[in-house]
Amino acid sequence: MSKLRHYFPTENSKLKTQNCLPGLVDLQVNGYKGVDFSGSDLTEADFVRACRAMLAEGTTAFLPTMITSPEDIYRHNLPIMAKVLQRQEFRGCLLGIHLEGPFISPQEGARGVHNPDWIRKPNLRLFQKLLDWADGSVKLITIAADLEGALELARYAVGAGISVSLGHQMADEDDLDRLVQAGAVAITHLGNGVPAMLPRHHNPVWAGLAEDRLAAMIITDSHHLPASVVKTIIRAKGPESCAVVSDASPLAGLAPGSYPAPGLPGRRAILTDSGQLYEPASGYLIGSSATMLQCMNWLASLNILPIEDCRFPIENPKSKIENRKSKITSLLAAMGFYNPLRIIGLAAEDVTPGPAICFDEDRQVLYLQASNNQECRIANKER
Repeated sequence: MSKLRHYFPTENSKLKTQNCLPGLVDLQVNGYKGVDFSGSDLTEADFVRACRAMLAEGTTAFLPTMITSPEDIYRHNLPIMAKVLQRQEFRGCLLGIHLEGPFISPQEGARGVHNPDWIRKPNLRLFQKLLDWADGSVKLITIAADLEGALELARYAVGAGISVSLGHQMADEDDLDRLVQAGAVAITHLGNGVPAMLPRHHNPVWAGLAEDRLAAMIITDSHHLPASVVKTIIRAKGPESCAVVSDASPLAGLAPGSYPAPGLPGRRAILTDSGQLYEPASGYLIGSSATMLQCMNWLASLNILPIEDCRFPIENPKSKIENRKSKITSLLAAMGFYNPLRIIGLAAEDVTPGPAICFDEDRQVLYLQASNNQECRIANKER
């Protein structure tokens, strides 16, 4: 994953680039620049530092995410996160907490790199403890739809005002249907969190694609999903039902190298020059090294968005060219801002505006506009 670089729009591109997104909302940020939101050594100062750094890189708002962890780490970390979320500085920027686990499938492949020793069956008593420690800040939970007790936990979560997403699972169509009826609204990183080998037809990826009532979160960092799969998901679900997430690892923002693997004591994670982040013992990806802006730029670079089917409102198109640019911007805004908010039951008004994020259609790139309106930063889409 390339680092942010400076971008100086030409006079010509300044005139052409008039399309801006309202922001970027990321529903899955596991940490940043060496700070692990699920780490046993998390401090308030480190959490604040990581959140500020992520917001400075073009993410307007996000959900700090805890992955499957031991109970004592939840007890330690959730109150820290909840306290910081109440700071005026982060109102409208840190929108709540995402719990990805511990109620996920223990099956090899489906659990990804979540520590199997810490995975738990759906348990309302434990879930209530997590909610209490988070002091009402949990906004999203990922659970496996095929587990016994998932239905009851989903109903409980929805009743508490928490959005339910389904992931790290071996769920079939019937499992998804039951959880949708209980109030589930999305699938966590569709196409990932499944075994490398699956039955040809009956598997959680096909089931998730076919379930129209569930929005699809997708990691468009160029490593988690190939372009053909991203295109297939967007065409099957429609851009109105897709939300980009970064799945940023605690190692995102660091230099390439070998690091202790987050959540896997005694094991290593490799961050390559290309930005791929993996655990060599299993070969599994261990989160992404990308920010939301970088993920959105890779998506934009693929030139696969179905602008001919765009059903989003276009404001004052002046020509066919301007109309096309507005459609692309509208689709990117839907997948990077409005749809993530819809999944967690929020609206644009709930987000504190950040620096303008503009789209240069000629270069197929999003860039973060600086306050002086001259020097801008983009996430380089070249690999």
